[in-house]
Amino acid sequence: MNKVREYFSRNLRQYAMLIALIVIMIFFGFITQGKLIWPRNVSMLVRQNSYVLILATGMLFCILTGGNVDLSVGSLVALVSAMSGLMGTTLGLPAWLAMIISLLTGFLAGLWQGFWIAYVKVPPFITTLSGMLIFRGIDNVILQGQTLPLPDLYVTVGSGSLPDIAPNSVPDFLGISNLLNLQNKVEFLNVTTLVVGLAMSVIYVVYLFVSRKSKLARGYEVPTFGSVVGKAAVFFIVINLFSYWLAMDEGIPNLLVIVAALFAIYTFIAQKTIIGRHVYAVGGNLKAAELSGVNTKKIMFLVYTNMGILAAIAGIVTAGRLNAASPNVGANFELDAIGACFIGGASAYGGIGTIWGAMVGGLIMGIMNNGMSIIGLDVFLQSIAKGLVVLFAVAFDMYSKSKSRVK
Repeated sequence: MNKVREYFSRNLRQYAMLIALIVIMIFFGFITQGKLIWPRNVSMLVRQNSYVLILATGMLFCILTGGNVDLSVGSLVALVSAMSGLMGTTLGLPAWLAMIISLLTGFLAGLWQGFWIAYVKVPPFITTLSGMLIFRGIDNVILQGQTLPLPDLYVTVGSGSLPDIAPNSVPDFLGISNLLNLQNKVEFLNVTTLVVGLAMSVIYVVYLFVSRKSKLARGYEVPTFGSVVGKAAVFFIVINLFSYWLAMDEGIPNLLVIVAALFAIYTFIAQKTIIGRHVYAVGGNLKAAELSGVNTKKIMFLVYTNMGILAAIAGIVTAGRLNAASPNVGANFELDAIGACFIGGASAYGGIGTIWGAMVGGLIMGIMNNGMSIIGLDVFLQSIAKGLVVLFAVAFDMYSKSKSRVK
């Protein structure tokens, strides 16, 4: 029991946010009379909030370096969207080439900000505040207040789903669509989604046991076998239930594939690579990291360059979802990303945080946005609610740290 208490104490913030996510889902599911959890709404929730998850992934690395943030990501999303419209519509370039140029735009913007932050020592707050104004200004110069349509490839990326390998072949065998009292009854499920969900759940369960065995062989402290079995069972059920839910609609959104790929890549970078360890070291203690041989300038440069690339990806998927390049897109996106990271357990001091936590924080923000919109809550009250959630999340972080210092 002492080991269990110690394990939960070390992971208090992570589990607290996961519990908060479940509570918020149940709350909004109840007050929306179940509409929040309708398959179509869940699918739209993924599409509408993918930009938050993508931006939060990059923002987490900025925060890890010492509580720094990037205020320019919303404006950079708008700039990338404008570049997509300029290249794909005004200049008539192929959609794939327009996407590459848009990604290159984000990369160059990240290089620009990374240079000033890492090598000129301009504080990140000032550099990214400047970038916010510059990128938004370039966006307005390109679009001149106009809204430009985008090629079909953008729409496929932003709003499409994976094709069904066997359409109209598997009926709704659990009858959940009838239990939910959906407006449009579901007769057949998306087979691709069911197969992918089952495969992912099996892979994850195998990974849990292989990882435990590997750590045990190297003499590391590992969770008990029973706790691993319990975790595997819970995630197996959740993954397959989620895939079943998506299968009742249009299947797996293309944006979910992109977000899942980024989650896997950046989790690996954060946990298994030297660069990831160095990022945590810089945020944990900058002077100690420098004395240990960490090239702190390089780390800061890479972190903000990476943020530019992810902002470009978010810009492309946002433009695709809206099917247009609009001068007003990206407003307050940086606040959503920052809030997702802090809600998900990132420390305001840096050095603490996980990609998983940022994703959970992004989902909390997304469910709140969606739920409050469904019940028709005034937009100003929505802003107040989100602001209070972020404030309480950071206050909880400060409280947890003060308790750990006392111990």
